[in-house]
Amino acid sequence: MAYNILVINPGSMSDDIGYYRGNKPVFEVTVRYSLTDLEPYEGKNVTAQIPLRRKLILDYLLDHQVPLKEIDAVIGRGGLIHPVEGGVYAVNEPMIADLTSGKYGSHPSNLGGILAKDIAKFAGCPSFIANPVVIDELQPVARLSGMPENPRISIFHALSQKRVARMIADKLGKPYEKINCIVCHGGGGVSVGAHKQGKVIDVTNGFEGDGPMTPQRSGCTPNSELVKMCFSGNYTEREIRLKLRGKGGLVAYTGTADVKELEEFIATGKKRPGSLITCTRAEAKLARDAMVYQMSKAIGEMAVVLEGKIDFIALTGGLMNSVYIPQDISRYVSWLAPVYVFPGSEEKDALRDAARRALQNPNMVKQYNN
Repeated sequence: MAYNILVINPGSMSDDIGYYRGNKPVFEVTVRYSLTDLEPYEGKNVTAQIPLRRKLILDYLLDHQVPLKEIDAVIGRGGLIHPVEGGVYAVNEPMIADLTSGKYGSHPSNLGGILAKDIAKFAGCPSFIANPVVIDELQPVARLSGMPENPRISIFHALSQKRVARMIADKLGKPYEKINCIVCHGGGGVSVGAHKQGKVIDVTNGFEGDGPMTPQRSGCTPNSELVKMCFSGNYTEREIRLKLRGKGGLVAYTGTADVKELEEFIATGKKRPGSLITCTRAEAKLARDAMVYQMSKAIGEMAVVLEGKIDFIALTGGLMNSVYIPQDISRYVSWLAPVYVFPGSEEKDALRDAARRALQNPNMVKQYNN
C-alpha cells in the first residue's frame, strides 16, 4: 500500500523537509538559515524556534497544494531524550515533555518530534521519530572518560550513520550485522562512529562533547585552558557554551559557518556581498584544513577501536558536498580501508522508510517512557 508521508529533519542551520505520495516526492527541500536569521533565538530554549520552522513547513505544504487531511503520517528526526534502543517511536506526551524542557539537552533535533506532533494534530494522523541521536550501543570500556563524574555518552547522527552503513553493506552483498565499518557524518556537527556487527560500539559526541571541530563546534579543546577561561570572570556560562556549540569551530576562526562560501573565498579570494568572513584567505584555508585534519584523526581512532578490521569507511553529511573535504579526508585515511562518499544526507529516505514500516506494521512501533 502507498502512504503519504511528511518528513521533517531540523538541523542546527537548516530544515530538511520532504513530502511523498507513495514513492513519488511532491517536494524535497533544504532550507538554510543564516546566523542572522537565528540570532533572535540565541540564549533561548531551542523550542522558541518552533513558530518560525512550523510556518515554513506549512507554507511549503500550501504552496504545493497538499491537503493536510491526506497525510498518513508525519515523522521527525529524533532529538535529545534519554538513551534508547534503535527503532521507530510514537511521539507521545512523555517524549514531548522531555524534548520541550530540554531535560537531556537543547538541540534543534528536539524540534523534529515536536513539529511532527504539531502538524499531525492538524492532519489527524500519527507522528513518529526513528533512530534518535541518543541511541546507545557503546561498549563498556568506551564509557570511561578519566572522570567518574563525567562519563562519555552516545550522542551522534545515528539515523544517517546507520542508513549509509546499511546501504554500503547491501551493495557489498553483506548484512550490516556482519560487517565492521567507520562512518563519519559531517554537517553543522560531526560524529565519527565505529560500527561493529550492527552496533555502534564507540562514537564521538557530535553535540558539544569530544571529537573534531566542526563549522560551529569547538570539539576537543585543551582542558587546562578551558578551565582557566571558565573561572577567569571574563565569560558567562552561556558564553562558554556558545564557544563549544554555536560559535566554535570554523565560525570562530573565520566568521562564517558556511563552508561553501568559505571554499569559494579560499579558491578565488573574493567575498560574497554581505559576507560574514572576517579572516584572510590563508587563515580560511588553515581553518578548513584543520577541521579536515581533526576529522581524519577521529577516523584513525575508530580504526584502533575496530583493531584494524574494517570493511569500509563512509563519509556522509552536508560537508561531503565540498569538492575538497572528502578528497582530503580520503588522502589521510584511504590506506585503512576503501572509502565511500555519500554527499548530503540519507536521513529523509531513512525517515520515510521508517514511517512506512510503522504504518504497515503498527506492532513494531515503540513507546517512550521518561
